[in-house]
Amino acid sequence: MNQTPAVPGPAKKTILVITSQVVRGGISGRGMVFTLERLGHPVWFLPTVLLPWHPGQGPGTRITPPVQDFAAIAADLAASSKLSEIGGIISGYLGDADQAPAIAGLVKAVKQASPDAVYLCDPVMGDHFSPDRNGLYVPKATAAAIRDKLVPLADIVTPNSFELGWMTDRDITSEMQAVAAARSLGVERVLVTSAPALRRNAISNLLVMRRGAVAAEHAVIANPPKGTGDLMSALFLSRLLDGLPDEEALVRSAGSTFEMVARSVKKGADELLFAEEQMSLGRPMALVSSRRVMEITTQKS
Repeated sequence: MNQTPAVPGPAKKTILVITSQVVRGGISGRGMVFTLERLGHPVWFLPTVLLPWHPGQGPGTRITPPVQDFAAIAADLAASSKLSEIGGIISGYLGDADQAPAIAGLVKAVKQASPDAVYLCDPVMGDHFSPDRNGLYVPKATAAAIRDKLVPLADIVTPNSFELGWMTDRDITSEMQAVAAARSLGVERVLVTSAPALRRNAISNLLVMRRGAVAAEHAVIANPPKGTGDLMSALFLSRLLDGLPDEEALVRSAGSTFEMVARSVKKGADELLFAEEQMSLGRPMALVSSRRVMEITTQKS
């Protein structure tokens, strides 16, 4: 019996990842590259710093490329004849504040070669659990460089609630405060991870768009491994590049992240188990509830 050969789907878009590299573990670049390639995306990866493991697991050697060398390789990439391949960009952890101008130049070059390319800036700079620098775990100059040089170029920004508050100089203790702060960034889409949730013992991923906002909530998992924000950012960009509507992209990304974390914690791992639990990246079974956020508007008399 003759079978009609399967028709291949459209090729996945290439994504440029610019963030830190660890030797052990799944945070940052390692987790992002694995996730995106597992979902079918070709990946270009520009590391900003090399670490043996996540700093929270203990001290280790930190290798940051000299600023001039980093700028030179970014310029090489910007001048590549293959630059138009790139359909998406993710920037994350910076090893030095002075890397920001080189990254901004590379983002602009990609946009010129591929005008439809989507730039997601994950402003990795701190959280509410950081013991130093009042919540920052990067120097203030690095956080300011991300806020001032990279966020204004972004199509999507994915701060956690601490990072959103720091960048906007606002307190983020309620959903409405998070929405207002996100809108003040002036970015098309702001995805606030670890946003205030309405349900008890829940965590929210709050997507604020130019018109409307959507929240995807799931149960809190105690003592999750690091790297959930990196994973969520990679998944969300992939879903959008696949053409999914915003709310569906949000829910599926939150579901995959929640499932990966839950399965890793259940096995007692101190890192996200990307290799063992990679099926969670594509089609998660975890259920995540979503709802439209009702915004309060005032009318002038």
